[in-house]
Amino acid sequence: MRRILCSVLCAALSTGTAWAHTGVGPAVGFFYGVAHPFSGLDHVLAMVLVGMLAVQIGGRAIWALPLTFVAMMIVGAVLGMTGVAMPLVEVGIALSVLVLGGVVAFGWKPPVALAIVAAGLFAIFHGHSHGTEMQYGFSAVGYGSGFVAATLVLHAAGLLLGLGLRKIDVGELAMRLAGGSAAVVGALMLIGIG
Repeated sequence: MRRILCSVLCAALSTGTAWAHTGVGPAVGFFYGVAHPFSGLDHVLAMVLVGMLAVQIGGRAIWALPLTFVAMMIVGAVLGMTGVAMPLVEVGIALSVLVLGGVVAFGWKPPVALAIVAAGLFAIFHGHSHGTEMQYGFSAVGYGSGFVAATLVLHAAGLLLGLGLRKIDVGELAMRLAGGSAAVVGALMLIGIG
């Protein structure tokens, strides 16, 4: 667990890997869209945490949180792609990692409706950032489909991780440590913005 925590913190301190939204390269095509979310720790952590939180809450949150996130991320992407300005996008992305990580770390099970609203809000920031990188038109469909597919894969990884951890003796502790580690990364991202 120490190695994992150290690796996560080292990656967060490396600005090249901390942000998925570098604006480097063409945001076109399905495969670029799939690869792009995996290129930044912010997106990977937030997506996995959504899945873990869904497991932590249980019930309909298992499907509602990931699907809400994806739907609102698409809304955010359309806003960004069409040039609708949104303030503090990177702050919102960093806060998503900090807040989601903190909620998992403390084992809090918020009401499903509150979790859905929070996930949807954070998703708009993630989507907007992707959308500002997309070119309008047909190429946006391929790229957008790719980053939606990658997001679903990351949500599924969080769900599987959360479900798997439930089956082991130290699973709750491991979940909380993972959430706490992510929250630290989110805090470091916020510090890096300032």
